[in-house]
Amino acid sequence: MTGSLLIAGLGPGADAQVTPEVSAALARATDVVGYIPYVNRVAVRPGLTLHPSDNRVEIDRSRHALEMASAGHHVVVVSSGDPGVFAMASAVFEAVEAGPDHWRDLDISVLPGITAMLAAAARAGAPLGHDFCAINLSDNLKPWDLIEKRLRLAAEADFAMAFYNPRSKSRPEGFAKTLLILQEACGDARPVVFARAVSTPEETLNVVPLTECTPEMADMRTMVLVGSSSTRVISRSGAPIVYTPRSVPT
Repeated sequence: MTGSLLIAGLGPGADAQVTPEVSAALARATDVVGYIPYVNRVAVRPGLTLHPSDNRVEIDRSRHALEMASAGHHVVVVSSGDPGVFAMASAVFEAVEAGPDHWRDLDISVLPGITAMLAAAARAGAPLGHDFCAINLSDNLKPWDLIEKRLRLAAEADFAMAFYNPRSKSRPEGFAKTLLILQEACGDARPVVFARAVSTPEETLNVVPLTECTPEMADMRTMVLVGSSSTRVISRSGAPIVYTPRSVPT
C-alpha cells in the first residue's frame, strides 16, 4: 500500500487565498496534521482524520506524518502562509534525514502558499519591491545574539525587511530591542508597516515612521515590514500606498 505526504501552505487566513492545488490535496487526504489553529481551518468530512498538535512539537508531528504515510495514508501537513517559510517543510525534511532509510523513498511534495509577508506587502502597496530580507524575531530556535547580528547587517545593507513573530506575550522585550537597533542603525523616519491578521475580518494596517514606532504596535499576529532608505509613501484620502522603487539612484 503506497501512501504520500504533502506539505501544504494554507495562506494568510482567507479561504480565497488557499491555492487550488492545496484545496485539491486536502480533498484527497486521509489525514491532516498540523498546529491546532491551522488544522481547525480544514473542513471536517467523512474519511478524513484530523491530527492537531501543539506549536512546539514540530519534529514529533513530522515523524507522526511520515509514519502514517509509510503505512499507506495520504497525509497533508499544513502550515499557515507558505510551508517553506519558517514553517513545517524544514521540520519534515529534518525528520526524514534523521529517520529510517525508507522514509527517503516516500512520495513527498511541498505545495506553496501565499506567505503572510507577501499578503501584508500587497495590502500596503509594494514595500518589498526591491531587495529585501525576512527575519524571524523569535529566539525559540536560535539565540538572540544571532538575531541582533542579522538585524544590524540588514540595516547596514539597506534592505527592506519583513519580520515574522515580532512580539510574544512571554518575550515582549525582543521587539523593543529590535526597534532600538533599527532606530540607531538607520537614523531616519523610513516607513514601517504593521499588518495584523491580514485577509481576515480582524485585519488592521498601520503605516508609522520608524522614529515613532513602539513595541506595543505589534503582536504575534502582526507582520512588520520595514522600508529601506528609498521606500516611498504616497499620501491619499484612504490608506497610504507604501512602495520601494525597483531602481536605486547611482
